[in-house]
This record gives sequence, C-alpha cells and structure tokens, in this order.
Amino acid sequence: MVALLTVLTVTMESDHWTADQQEKFCTWQCLKFTLQWPGSFCLGLKNSSQCRIPPNIQTWTIHGLWPSKAHTCCSCWPIFHSDLKELDPELSQLWPSLLKTQSSFLFWKDEWIKHGSCAACVEGMNSPLRYFQICLKLRGRFDIDRALEDAGIKPSCNQSYPYDKVNHALAPVIGDDPDVQIQCINDEKGREILVQVKIPLSQNLTLGCHHEEDQGAEPEPTQLWHTFPGHPCPQDSPVFYFPINHDRPHQPCD
Repeated sequence: MVALLTVLTVTMESDHWTADQQEKFCTWQCLKFTLQWPGSFCLGLKNSSQCRIPPNIQTWTIHGLWPSKAHTCCSCWPIFHSDLKELDPELSQLWPSLLKTQSSFLFWKDEWIKHGSCAACVEGMNSPLRYFQICLKLRGRFDIDRALEDAGIKPSCNQSYPYDKVNHALAPVIGDDPDVQIQCINDEKGREILVQVKIPLSQNLTLGCHHEEDQGAEPEPTQLWHTFPGHPCPQDSPVFYFPINHDRPHQPCD
C-alpha cells in the first residue's frame, strides 16, 4: 500500500500532453476500480452468444480503473501488445476479455485509450505498463473472492444471500464508504444476481473519494448491453451469486 502511495503524484511533464489537454483532462480527483463476476457477466448482453469465459478463469476479474468525468483524453498515446509483454500472463488471468468478438489485448487497448490515457495524469500511471501494473496491484489488494468465501458466500444456482450479509463480507476489503457500489443484474426470472463491485478511490489510491464535482461519472453504456451492466443491489432483496459455467456462460443456471 505504501509503495502505491509514494509513486502516485500528479505530473504534467509527459511529452504526450499539451498544455490544453492538461488543463482539460487532468482536473479529475477520483477513480472507480471495478471488478466483475464472470458467472453473471453474460446475463446483460443483448447477444448472449457473444459471451465466452476462458477455461482458466475461476475468479473475479478486472473491468477497469476509471478516472471520473474524464474519457479518451489522449488518442495520441498508442498502446502495443509489446508494451504489456511482461504482464501478459497475469493480465490474461485477471483481466480477460469475456467476448468472442474481442481479444484480451483489444479489451486492454480499449481500456487504455478510454481511461488509462486519463489516469496518465498521475505519474505512477503515466504509461500503459505503469497503468496496468497499478490495476493488477489493486486486484491483489481487493480480494473479493476470499472475502466472500470466508463469509460462507459461495456460488450457487439455488442459494441466495441477504444483501446485508454480502455487504458485511465485503466491507473489510472494499470499505463501507457510501459511494461503494455492490451491483446486481436481473436474470429472466427477475432475480438479483451479483455482477460487479465499484470501489471509489482518491487520486493516491486511498479508499473513498468525496469531491462533489467527480460524483456520478461513469463510463458510457455500449451497444453490447440491454442496459448499463449493473445496478445497485436492492438492500431488501436476496442476492444470488451464480457459479461460472464455461460451457453455457449465458445460461449458468439453466
């Protein structure tokens, strides 16, 4: 944790930034680190046949690290697969594409262009390699799999859990900040299915961020989804935690 904080100071020295870009895009103060559960990811797709879960994937995966109210800040900053060569095995395990139509590298490239180029205002994330290294460190820090397992919350097609139990299990890991979002998605039966967790971070990656001008900023929905993937799980509804089904990822419990 200390290592993360010591390298994360704001920089305006990158050759990739013009003065106008710095003034426009480097004003953000907050980020959302988002993890997704592959077992329910496919339920929100318009075309569920697009979904695939690589056979090695058994855990929560990274969806992204998103500076608030900043998007596609510097298209002049390209990313190549060779930039991430040393991280490829770990990224493939912890940040895979779950779409047949998108390779994992294209997923990473898209996240870098849309969000990483904005995070690059911070010195510790001011290159593709540094940005993805930070994301992997955050994934290790926020071990949702272990937190749920330790609380007896295990993937099941039949067992549901009270929202309070899920929230209580995750709070020691992701905090109890009101801006933390434990998100669900509805299946065809209207059940609330755990799908995603969004963790608010300050620019130095400490938990929580309370800058009013940054609140409410989210990545744009894409045409892949029925709706944006996930809504806050209702506190008065039971929460299902579907298992990963590699053979039928779009129908994990049917």
